[in-house]
Amino acid sequence: MTAQSPAPWTLEDINWAAFRGDLVDPSLLEVAKAAALVEVNSRDYVAYLNNVFRDDPALLEEIARWGEEEEQHGKALGRWAEMADPSFSLDRAQERFRATYRLPLDLDHSVRGSQAGELLARCVVESGTASFYSAIRDQAKEPVLSQIAGRIAADEFRHYKLFYDRLGLYQSQENLSLFKRLKVAVGRVQESGDDELASAYFAANVPEHMPFDSSRYARAYERVTLTVYRRRHIERGFSMIGKALGIAPHGWPVRLSAALFWLVVGLRSRWLAQPNAA
Repeated sequence: MTAQSPAPWTLEDINWAAFRGDLVDPSLLEVAKAAALVEVNSRDYVAYLNNVFRDDPALLEEIARWGEEEEQHGKALGRWAEMADPSFSLDRAQERFRATYRLPLDLDHSVRGSQAGELLARCVVESGTASFYSAIRDQAKEPVLSQIAGRIAADEFRHYKLFYDRLGLYQSQENLSLFKRLKVAVGRVQESGDDELASAYFAANVPEHMPFDSSRYARAYERVTLTVYRRRHIERGFSMIGKALGIAPHGWPVRLSAALFWLVVGLRSRWLAQPNAA
């Protein structure tokens, strides 16, 4: 399937009748609620990318389609979360999320410093989300969530290919050094701890009378997400990032980085599981 293909599935393709409330994992429910808000907020990212790539109409068409698919991911996760927890409302949670976190949309250039850098950052994100939803698919015992996560993961792999293919063109023009590419990739990974995910977790899972505490809810989100991964998911994600960086995806630098990151995941998971880390 090429990056130009239409969205391969719709909400009607999900077998909602197969839902099993007795198989819902509370931690995965928290994850799904927060992820739904990030995904359904894709219109802001589309607006930002439209500014960055305003002179590339072909890419803008792909970005619009990408945004539609990302929004569908959020709607699917939100609908599942509403079934698993009837007190949850995707629309209400989205209002809380947008009141807490908004992307800067008035920029006319990439925050990565270049268009190639922006595409590399998108590859890093798609690598992470493809691994993330693959992990949820493999972890979930509830069949509808597993089905949704599998479909989303497949989309994220296609989205990676979309940005990776376009990255080659821009990199040939800008010729970013390996140091600059590594700086962009590391910077984007570090942003996974920013206010967006903390705000999404807060808006989706915390009672409305509670005040927002970025550090507290960033840790809460990290606590529930790190337990989802298995080593194979980390290794696949690092392989994709290595490929985007222009490094052999199965070479020793990538394998070593993945092994070290997996070690960190284990240490962080154990620390966050302690009562005083909450």
